[in-house]
Amino acid sequence: MKISKVRDLVLCSLFVALIIVGTFIRIPIPVLPFTLQLLFTMLAGLLLGPKLGATSVIVYIILGLIGIPVFTEGGGIGYVFKPSFGYIIGFVFSTYVTGKIANKEKNPSMKRLLIANFAGLFILYAIGMIYYYLISNFYLGSPIGVKALILYCFILAIPGDILLCILGAILGKRLIPMVNKGFN
Repeated sequence: MKISKVRDLVLCSLFVALIIVGTFIRIPIPVLPFTLQLLFTMLAGLLLGPKLGATSVIVYIILGLIGIPVFTEGGGIGYVFKPSFGYIIGFVFSTYVTGKIANKEKNPSMKRLLIANFAGLFILYAIGMIYYYLISNFYLGSPIGVKALILYCFILAIPGDILLCILGAILGKRLIPMVNKGFN
């Protein structure tokens, strides 16, 4: 096995573990759980690139769907029927986009990292909110209106996620050169 493949396997595994740990680091705020999953999925895209970053999120999802309790409220295939599962799906696409934008340069600027993180956040919210609405209204039979959806799934959550985007860019700016230098 080539060194680059071993490196990729180790880094991907590391980020799977970090995403799992981030799931259980809960910051208590009213109404909805605030975890560090977003930070670690964002960093996966920034540090590993689009494909390997998204792969680490997919592995995390597979672990949860086969029944390992790595999601916020457990695990198992039935989790796909929870309204919040849309955000878990969204992590794959947001990580890919974050990595794609950030990795257009070998040493991206802070501005590029912020743009990458906010683009990923936009995709995460779009997929998560649409899924939440559809599952709540058409599967669970507990309808949620668009105004309530925007309040609970966007307005209350966005301040913390904006801070995570900024923190992710700061960490990415410091860590990208180290990851590139240490393994190339």
